[in-house]
Amino acid sequence: MTIKEIQAEIIDEFSMFDDWMERYEYIIELGKNLPLIKEEFKIEDNIIKGCQSKVWLKGQESEDRIIFTADSDAILTKGIIAILIRTFSQQKAIDILQADMDFIDTIGLKEHLSPTRANGLVSMIKNIKMYALAFQSKN
Repeated sequence: MTIKEIQAEIIDEFSMFDDWMERYEYIIELGKNLPLIKEEFKIEDNIIKGCQSKVWLKGQESEDRIIFTADSDAILTKGIIAILIRTFSQQKAIDILQADMDFIDTIGLKEHLSPTRANGLVSMIKNIKMYALAFQSKN
């Protein structure tokens, strides 16, 4: 599936909910279903700076794709990173770098987060793109 197709699925899923309390519950549910990051990756180097809570992100290259794993110590933040992992994991570095992030605004995520969580979201996206840039330049 392409990044655009995954983003369209996420937009469709969020459009099913009438209010933001339901959307928050859905985000939390997504976080509960996030595959656990290996404990060995829960190190200082993998913590995303700029997040209010702790978020660990690890990207590994597999053939020509990047596989991301992540975790957070906060349930809502874990759901947010789960959305990003779903969108960008198993994708090519070039596709991640060129990806449009409008779907975040379309689902209304940034505007319904506290300023510190919104900053954390931006930091998460930045870190994902930095992994892609690193793998892209390596190849």
